[in-house]
Amino acid sequence: MSVHDDINAVQRCLDDLNRSLGRLEHQLGRGGLEIRRVRLDAAHLRESLALLRETATAPAAPPRPDLVTISDTPYDISLWTDSDDEGLGARDRRAP
Repeated sequence: MSVHDDINAVQRCLDDLNRSLGRLEHQLGRGGLEIRRVRLDAAHLRESLALLRETATAPAAPPRPDLVTISDTPYDISLWTDSDDEGLGARDRRAP
């Protein structure tokens, strides 16, 4: 089965659950806390399934860019000429 078939099967089960809850409400009455909790849980399941359906139909995420390998060889020391030491300031000057 495809993902869409599975989602549709779950939707049919939720529809059956909703009809069964309607019959239970008719027999037990609407005022009970338990039946309201079950109704809320069923509503949350419907919302979650709708979100799942959206993500299943959304286009696939773009592929990640290729990783860049960084060499382990030391950097050229001239790169650090005229740089400040973090928190200490420049070499030939006093820190503020």
